[in-house]
Amino acid sequence: MFALYDTLTREVRPLALREPGKLGMYLCGPTVYGPPHLGHGRATLVYDVLRRYLDWCGIEVRLVSNITDIDDKIIDRANREQRPWQDITDKCESVWFDAMGRLGVKRPTDIPHATDYVEQMVHMIGELIGSGAAYATSDGVYLEVQKVAGYGALAYQSLDDMLAGGGDREVLGAQEKRHSADFALWKFSKPDEPSWPSPWGAGRPGWHSECVVMSLELLGEGFDLHCGGADLRFPHHENERAQAVALGKQFASHWMHNGFVVDPEGEKMSKSIGNVANLLDLLDNYDPRAYRMLLLQTHYRSPVKVGQDNIDSSVNALGGLDAFAARGAVVRAASDPTVLAQFRALMDNDLDTPQAMGLIFDTVRQANGAIDASDASAGALVGAVHEMCAALGLQLVAATQVDASAQAKAAALDAARAAKDFSKADALRAELQADGWLVETTKQGTALRRST
Repeated sequence: MFALYDTLTREVRPLALREPGKLGMYLCGPTVYGPPHLGHGRATLVYDVLRRYLDWCGIEVRLVSNITDIDDKIIDRANREQRPWQDITDKCESVWFDAMGRLGVKRPTDIPHATDYVEQMVHMIGELIGSGAAYATSDGVYLEVQKVAGYGALAYQSLDDMLAGGGDREVLGAQEKRHSADFALWKFSKPDEPSWPSPWGAGRPGWHSECVVMSLELLGEGFDLHCGGADLRFPHHENERAQAVALGKQFASHWMHNGFVVDPEGEKMSKSIGNVANLLDLLDNYDPRAYRMLLLQTHYRSPVKVGQDNIDSSVNALGGLDAFAARGAVVRAASDPTVLAQFRALMDNDLDTPQAMGLIFDTVRQANGAIDASDASAGALVGAVHEMCAALGLQLVAATQVDASAQAKAAALDAARAAKDFSKADALRAELQADGWLVETTKQGTALRRST
């Protein structure tokens, strides 16, 4: 039975399905105001691995992942650049899905946009006001968290210990909140800001109201699993949960959160402190599979550092697997069931991908030995490696020889970089990429492989 750590109960427990054989899963998607960073890439890859593995187990997964296309950050950028806010959201959404496609992330089953659900959000906020759980101020409408039983459960804090503000803006009306943790459900718009009508005044929904409406609308009460990065646990996910509780609705049955991507000093990567690495740079300079490989070797709940050393290590590991795929192609047969049973036992234990990858590498070694010895077990071991990798979304590509012309250009690129002639190096890189090569810069020099 598949068991997963539940952030709310703080224990690994079976992932119970509301409907046998089917999983309803909600993943908080991007706020589309800038390019995706490595933390975004980690979140989407973690849940892509989960989805693919459950698919492999025969479970039908419905993944709902939203687009936040109205938000203070979007409006701020539009004002700075003097552009329509829709231009920013449209372009950034396109960049997002292009990056996710290059990472090999399957497109969500449903992609609701916040702006398509404003009417439903207004209706929900009206219900909260009607029940006495929400109130209006000169700034907007707030949820009164003291009216919500068990508020703070996902934060692991009592209400009195919580930081002021609940993540909301400090502007006119904030001093009117009844408790410092009360959070905005509806924000009245300033002049020239995008707005929608409501009984309380023109404005836009608060971020925390968007996901609770979209998840319940599409997946229904008591849906199976709510996912996201650890930074969303509080205030975002706690405030989603609070609205559902205040409405008397059953919300997510299980909560899953992935760990941070941290910089070499151990700080969480964040735009606010300026240490965000652009995911697009990684995708442009390395085989996109390398990031999946790197993350599979770290447990999803643990922080992970992304640097030159472990990217190089992932590139080398991919090269080894691709070479194995080429070598084993002639003997590949139906997968060894014993190996697959071991794989399933590891994955069923809180998605233990590091141990699963260890099993894959061990099986590669066994298969190579069997091939060398012309042992009949080789084909089934090769098949098991392919099947396990497929269950993790790790596509193997039989390694190809690098022709002499490409090798010469790679050597010239390294020489240009050593001479600090970056213009020439960039031109050589562009030529190689135009010829269909992935050009990876490692400490040992430029490595080439065919695009997947």
